[in-house]
Amino acid sequence: MPLKAVIDTNVFVSALRSRLGASFKLISMIGATDKFEIAVSVPLVLEYEDAANRQRSVHGLSESDISDIVDFLCSQADRRQIYFLWRPFLRDPADDMVLEVAVEAQCDLIVTFNKRDFAGSEKFGLEILTPQEFLRQIGE
Repeated sequence: MPLKAVIDTNVFVSALRSRLGASFKLISMIGATDKFEIAVSVPLVLEYEDAANRQRSVHGLSESDISDIVDFLCSQADRRQIYFLWRPFLRDPADDMVLEVAVEAQCDLIVTFNKRDFAGSEKFGLEILTPQEFLRQIGE
């Protein structure tokens, strides 16, 4: 059975910035492997688009390119509606949004560079991993 994960916005934006890192490899594997699947919600997808568009000058992608990438992710993801909110549970409301998707979709883990920001998520049975740690866990 594949692992189920939520990708934090910082990992998504990092993948757009460079083709060399673990974030890019992870995002590139979505839909091309049976080792894991991702879950998203409308607010999380909007956050992906907003963050990516704010950094267009850094990664050189157009708004249309970003929209196409996000559309692809959505086509491959377990799309969830959030009917409950625990906010505030974590320090950052954007992190609460990621946690809510993970709990709603019964994910195994959250992939993020900011592991400390998700302190307390273990109460929901979630593992918090960096992209590199996640790739190691799935044997990549």
